[in-house]
Amino acid sequence: MIGGQWIGGREAEGTSGETSEVIDPATGEVIEVAALAGPADVEAAVAAAAQAFPEWSSAPPVVRSDALAALAVRMAERAAEYAAVESRQAGKPIRLASEFDVPGSIDNAAFFAGAARHLQGSAAAEWDGAHTSTIRREPLGVVGSIAPWNYPLQMAMWKMLPAVAAGNTVVLKPSELTPLTSLMLAEDVAAAGIPDGVFNVVNGTGPVAGEALVSHPAVRMISFTGSTRVGHRVAEIAMAGLKRVHLELGGKAPFVVFEDADLDAAIHGAVAASLINTGQDCTAATRAYVHRSRYREFVSGVADLMASVVLGDTREESTDLGPLISRAQQTKVAGMVERAIADGAQLATGGGPGGPELDAGSYYLPTLLFDARQDSEIVQEEVFGPVLVALPFDSDDEAIALANDTRYGLAASAWTTDVVRAHRASREIQAGAVWINDHIPIVSEMPHGGYKESGFGKDMSMYSFEEYTQIKHVSIDITGLAQKPWHRTIFSDPVTGL
Repeated sequence: MIGGQWIGGREAEGTSGETSEVIDPATGEVIEVAALAGPADVEAAVAAAAQAFPEWSSAPPVVRSDALAALAVRMAERAAEYAAVESRQAGKPIRLASEFDVPGSIDNAAFFAGAARHLQGSAAAEWDGAHTSTIRREPLGVVGSIAPWNYPLQMAMWKMLPAVAAGNTVVLKPSELTPLTSLMLAEDVAAAGIPDGVFNVVNGTGPVAGEALVSHPAVRMISFTGSTRVGHRVAEIAMAGLKRVHLELGGKAPFVVFEDADLDAAIHGAVAASLINTGQDCTAATRAYVHRSRYREFVSGVADLMASVVLGDTREESTDLGPLISRAQQTKVAGMVERAIADGAQLATGGGPGGPELDAGSYYLPTLLFDARQDSEIVQEEVFGPVLVALPFDSDDEAIALANDTRYGLAASAWTTDVVRAHRASREIQAGAVWINDHIPIVSEMPHGGYKESGFGKDMSMYSFEEYTQIKHVSIDITGLAQKPWHRTIFSDPVTGL
């Protein structure tokens, strides 16, 4: 059993008296047993972060930059180990972990190492002729971060890096289902020379450790990634303490295929984008809206390509698709597909668990549904599994309206060879990211975040610093006058009045 916590620069035991099994969802085997954090552990972690804040926040930007650059190097040296652990705890095919999750995380560290030296306010100037005004961009203090189980390492990095680069200190609560790479990250943060207490990890459940972190009076900001339902609860608690909140929540990404699209590209894009991370991705393509003239061909092509995807041992390079995170998630996905079929949707392929050889894991077949109702559960609600639903449209106006017809707005894509259509889609689809003729790729230099009930605030890029810094106006008198002209608003006779 492991202690499960990293507080003040060292591993610590959880004090709740409870433990959690970290299970390989591909085999059902227990990888590790971790002690769970209780409120006392959260208190200790926040205290460590608060103690570290004065020194870290006042460190020159080059110091923070060098430390994050060292972290990127350290992680690159352990890349294969990170990939193996991430693959096993989250059920990711090793190819996904080693070619997407881990390289992306290392690149994020390298990006923010450079970005730490470019935090700027506006130029100094004398706006009223009597004062020089400058802008200071300052860190907030202790940041409470809550990361999900679908991308444990990447989400920990997305939250920790901009916060630490800006001079904040962090208490991270990973999912108790997937804490192992967050604890590895804590070790590497220390090895990179980042002072004790700057980055802390408390491994506990949401109702216990999560709510204790969100409600703690010394935590000045909460960054949460997870479901929209839990996001509402996080915002409710945080707002009671007037904390800054950053929320990256659920998604129901539309995949709009216009009549002039390269259909082969759209078919391949739809399968890749709907099955990324076994569909457990808030930006995954979930709703394919296809012009009626190409609809049947699209459905047939996607069904055929989905049927060729290889499910299997996540350690094998030949495996395309891994399991869902748990039996509970497998049951949830199966229930939504069954209800969709009962409600009139047609099944083109999939719709069940993997074959008998995969029974030990929580696998679910790549699934394509079509002809569902726009107002049905399968179209409106997040499935978080390898499920795509296709519906036809007849006009561009209808396509845009259907794409926007959910409460979510995290990501979307449009497939067209017409530049006017492409620009219209990118302008009118209500989502934080809109891809044209692709769906999923992200880069450290560009922001990620949602519209509507997909949340607010940005991860990655220089834009993320807006979440983790506060702006201070400094005004310096340059006249040297003891009696200012504006004093006449108070004193009718400044000489005798002073």
